Amino acid sequence: MSRPLGVQLYTVRERLAADRGGVLSRIAEIGYDAVEPFDPTEDPKGFRQITDDLGLAVPCTHAYALLAQESAAVLDAIATIGAEMVVIPGGIAHEEFTTRDGLARTADLLSGLAEHAKPYGMRLGYHNHWWEIEPRVDGRHALEVLAEMLPPEVFLEVDTYWAAVGGADVPGLLGRLGDRVAALHVKDGPGVKDEPHTAVGAGVMPVPEILAARPDAWRIVELDSCATDIVDALAASHTYLSALEADPTYLTALEADPSYLTTLEAE
Repeated sequence: MSRPLGVQLYTVRERLAADRGGVLSRIAEIGYDAVEPFDPTEDPKGFRQITDDLGLAVPCTHAYALLAQESAAVLDAIATIGAEMVVIPGGIAHEEFTTRDGLARTADLLSGLAEHAKPYGMRLGYHNHWWEIEPRVDGRHALEVLAEMLPPEVFLEVDTYWAAVGGADVPGLLGRLGDRVAALHVKDGPGVKDEPHTAVGAGVMPVPEILAARPDAWRIVELDSCATDIVDALAASHTYLSALEADPTYLTALEADPSYLTTLEAE
């Protein structure tokens, strides 16, 4: 993969609160190269020490706190953990994505936050859910219109699963957004709201086509909830994505014999 395969730590939020070092160590043991925090203000020095010791990169972090706290304090914490990409993962009223005026206000907000991040050498991005996809503005998904309103330095972290739940043809959407997309949240499941997710490769998402649409984007596995053990699902996701990258014929073998995944995990 052209960029490290990462895990959004919201996936393991409960276990992380109980045993941060142990969970991060397990993520590294599985073979992930990077992690994406969801709260960079939580003991940034201690977090940086653990990730450095484990050899885990932290290229990107979510930073919901930028919408509610003094930006300097949040950006100082992000500088400490070493991330250069800062993502707003929500927190903007859903109604703002239903009209062109609302999208313009959202673009102004994100542009202002990007200016705060710039002196730190950081780029700002935005992460979608389904509510930026479902509304149509000028005949297009609201996220597409927002992208045109944003300055070029503001990137998108496209959550591919929520884009599909919102009604998008995800590979097509990624193709239209083009280089604006710097990161992908890769997840899988039944493709409906309010149902548990699955390991990547075990649900309905066309993962190979999605990854092929933006091959240079950073890939981040995120499972908001899961019907199976969450760490087992992360391991299965890593096996699937690594094998798919190494050998595109893997997908055909898996479809012919689902036990092929179990064989790979045991190797």
